[in-house]
Amino acid sequence: MSQTEGENGRKRILAVDDTAVVLTRISNILREYYEVVTVNSGVRALKYLKENKPNLILLDIQMLPMGGIETLQAIRNMNDRADVPVIMLTGVEDKDIVLETAKLGIRDYILKSSSSDELLQRIRRVFE
Repeated sequence: MSQTEGENGRKRILAVDDTAVVLTRISNILREYYEVVTVNSGVRALKYLKENKPNLILLDIQMLPMGGIETLQAIRNMNDRADVPVIMLTGVEDKDIVLETAKLGIRDYILKSSSSDELLQRIRRVFE
């Protein structure tokens, strides 16, 4: 299933976070509107991206062993995947990290503590 649209023509979002609670929350918020695929590491995200091209990636900044910035750099170096929009997820507001990810062409970043409405709004903005 390498096409961009998921089941029922809905946009597919890849959510990458090493915390199961965060992935469950994201999935619960988004599944009514989007097809959501969740993976719990940067390595798994890259493996998924070799076979599939989502419409958007939600990417946690702080993960182990491969962090979000390292994962983002790898995505930007992939053929046919470098153009996938990325919204970074962060637990803490760190301007240096935001600047570093901005240089790698992220579309937005959002605090994990943000409301469901805020997350949906930012995703819709990317798709407009």
